[in-house]
Amino acid sequence: MGAASQHGQQMDRPRPLPLFLDLVRRAGEKDPALAAAALNGLRIYQGAERNPPTIRPIAAQAGRARLLQCGDSGPPIMLIPSLINPARILDLAPDQSLLAFLGEAGFRAMLLDWGQPDRSESQIGIAGHVEHYLLPLIKAVGEPVHLVGYCLGGTMAVAAAAIAGDQVRSLSLLATPWHFDGYPTGARDALASLWGGAKQEAEQMGLLPIEVLQAAFWSIDTDRTVAKFAALASDHLDAGGLARFVALEDWANDGAPLTAAAGRDLFEGLVGEDWTGQGRWNVGGLAVDPLRLKCPTFQITAAEDRIAPAEAAIRGIQTYSAPAGHVGMIVGSKAHDHCWNKLLRWLATR
Repeated sequence: MGAASQHGQQMDRPRPLPLFLDLVRRAGEKDPALAAAALNGLRIYQGAERNPPTIRPIAAQAGRARLLQCGDSGPPIMLIPSLINPARILDLAPDQSLLAFLGEAGFRAMLLDWGQPDRSESQIGIAGHVEHYLLPLIKAVGEPVHLVGYCLGGTMAVAAAAIAGDQVRSLSLLATPWHFDGYPTGARDALASLWGGAKQEAEQMGLLPIEVLQAAFWSIDTDRTVAKFAALASDHLDAGGLARFVALEDWANDGAPLTAAAGRDLFEGLVGEDWTGQGRWNVGGLAVDPLRLKCPTFQITAAEDRIAPAEAAIRGIQTYSAPAGHVGMIVGSKAHDHCWNKLLRWLATR
């Protein structure tokens, strides 16, 4: 990609930019200084230099999904991200990479990249992603593997562990929703409304664009969306701090669309009807029950999580509550203490 197109892409962020600017406009009606600072922060963000991503070798592939590897030896461990936003949140930067941390700790660490769906896959739902992509990649590893699932990736990892049986050594869940009735009623209603407005277009296109999902995240805390850009203008970050802000925001504003069926499963089945919490989520002909897994299971919830609140986590398994937010537990300044080291110590006992 040339410099001109890169610059144009940066100027379109955050996505959807018109919605972000509308949030700033509404904030300005109450606090003009906040809006002005947010626009200054936006200019800093859009004009910042981007560091090139780390290129990882491909360990295995199933259709569009790939396993990216870090570490050549040791027990295999597979990191499973959400379908929403890119996998690189688990390998964001040299000092913000759970993948590299586990690779350096002696594991053959692999990160699942779900790839880019097209319209021909419109009827592959969330369970279908487990069946068509995740389970074949587990098999391709060639020996039993530790699974580490993040967010919706953890929900899917539960199903994979239930079906794969002895192919899974252990299951670790990070900020993973299961009991979707644990979400605040207002949040579930807002997501239902958002899906109602996007459903027809998604089913016609066969895909649900990332911009719709980003709008859902922003709706959870619109004030924070504006405030973090205003803070960028006033915090005078050094080069490292600015690079971390940019890398995280670029990740949050990027990502492949969901298939129409996966969008329907997410908004109607999981959020709307709590399939998982009610024991009605079937994958590969099996009703998935996390309390009946054969492998050791552990989860870390985030006490300040608004994306996957701790109230939505699996109930009745070993749990550690991290004093962090949904993303901060993975790449924040205290991620090593609150998440990575806790995970590593638990894995060491397996």
